[in-house]
Amino acid sequence: MSLDSAEFHAAVYDIVRLIPACRVTSYGHIAKLAGMPNHSRHVGQALKFLPPNTNPLIPWHRVIGASGAISSRGPGTDGAQRQRDALVAEGVEVTTGRTGDLRVDLHQFGWFPSAAQIRDQWQPHATDGQGAVGTESE
Repeated sequence: MSLDSAEFHAAVYDIVRLIPACRVTSYGHIAKLAGMPNHSRHVGQALKFLPPNTNPLIPWHRVIGASGAISSRGPGTDGAQRQRDALVAEGVEVTTGRTGDLRVDLHQFGWFPSAAQIRDQWQPHATDGQGAVGTESE
């Protein structure tokens, strides 16, 4: 499946809305569910440019690295701490690793459904090249 940037961002936002409270998933898993498994960094970019006060809300804080680490977001930012605070408020246990990184136990708090398992809640779409939209099958 190939999506343009706006379609990919919309798919990311729709899928992230499905993550239940007290659960997390990885950037890579969101990319996989969106049908573009090699685009985990693009998931991060989509969430980075999330418009403020998006309605319905998009629980961006429930998406973390595949190792269970919360991304630092670069020097001088408080994004990792805000993400930690939001997860803790939901009941997710966040620990501090040996190197000071913030981590979540994916075995305990991970959410990794297959595309088939979420199909009733979210249906990926792709264009047929002629502007018609059709359902993408696995």
